[in-house]
Amino acid sequence: MLTSFIPVDKESHFPIQNLPFSAFETEDGEIHLCSAIGDYVIDLFVLDEAGLFDGKYLKDQFAFQDSTLNFFMGLGKPAWQEARQTLTSLLDKENPTLRDDDLLRSRVFVPMEDVEMIMPVEIGDYTDFYSSEQHAFNVGSMFRDPDNALMPNWKHLPVGYHGRASSIVLSGTDLHRPKGQTIPNDSDQPVFGDSKLLDFELEVGFFTGPGNELGDTISVDNAEDHIFGMVLVNDWSARDIQKWEYQPLGPFLAKNWATSISPWIVTLDALSPFRLDMPEQDPEVLPYLNQKNRSTFDINLEVYLDNENLNEPHKLATSNYKHMYWSMAQQLAHQTVTGCNVRPGDMYASGTISGNTEDSYGSMLELTWKGSKPVQLNDGSERKFIQDGDNIIMTGYAENDDYRIGFGAVEGKILPSKK
Repeated sequence: MLTSFIPVDKESHFPIQNLPFSAFETEDGEIHLCSAIGDYVIDLFVLDEAGLFDGKYLKDQFAFQDSTLNFFMGLGKPAWQEARQTLTSLLDKENPTLRDDDLLRSRVFVPMEDVEMIMPVEIGDYTDFYSSEQHAFNVGSMFRDPDNALMPNWKHLPVGYHGRASSIVLSGTDLHRPKGQTIPNDSDQPVFGDSKLLDFELEVGFFTGPGNELGDTISVDNAEDHIFGMVLVNDWSARDIQKWEYQPLGPFLAKNWATSISPWIVTLDALSPFRLDMPEQDPEVLPYLNQKNRSTFDINLEVYLDNENLNEPHKLATSNYKHMYWSMAQQLAHQTVTGCNVRPGDMYASGTISGNTEDSYGSMLELTWKGSKPVQLNDGSERKFIQDGDNIIMTGYAENDDYRIGFGAVEGKILPSKK
């Protein structure tokens, strides 16, 4: 049970056992890579400049002198683990190296409340999967019928589509309501205007580190060696635009206008105490997807809605990342089975995560059952979908009796459309 010399509240998302990665803007306007402990950002640029990352894989690499994590991510799992071990050692309450160096400490630790977080990754490509069985069943039941809710391919492969990397934004970015074509219920002709059925999607994403050459594949049992870490994802959706456009090729404008992510990337090593075995898949999957030790993580997920009329944020849903049918390793193996090359900094999202109870559904579409059962907020108002001025806040953490491993939060406010 490690303890840092920096005080950390038991309910903090960032104990010494976490040590996630991100980036922030310094007082001088520079972008520095960072980690976190308690209520402080850890300036990794300063530690690297001081020569404290001097192990086998990081010595003379200057991995934390870039403005993004891409180079560090590309160094691979041994370098990631070495960086984590170095930080753990430097923060240990018994280690005087950083603890007793007042000048270095003053440069390394910056209060979180005083910094602006910066997108820590140059995201090259983005894939959004559709891997929660309950969510897929709910949506299929709404638009087809419960007996044919899942499409014939759904349990044979991780369904996904190619998302838009350029519109991935960091938590705290306000977003304008999108416009597009929709089809009124009483018409066979489309109209153009604001999306009226705006929705959130509760997801968890991961970033890849070392990739593969074009034409090569990543095996399902080695896939996690290519996964750098995880973030919270709100993959915003314009349901009415999607309804009109999605056949036959799937979502396009309904999804390309914004995806929000949390700033902190949490490593798989930090989450390892919270692994859960996943149930056997039925029917049996093809050999390239047949993972030997298929597992996921027990990560609690919560969604809140806030606006200027509410005294406090209203909890919309409580879910968990364990409600996944396909694992991250299966998703990545499937992505590359054609020989598709992936690169450091590519992002992959889980798809909407829904549990088997109504309060664990991961979208307004499900929570209100396509608008037929409005959610009553704590001020007495109702929501079928997201209105202008609504701020959607998602948070996530794994926990045991001793500490939490958290992601912080991802939030975004919807503003009126641009005229």
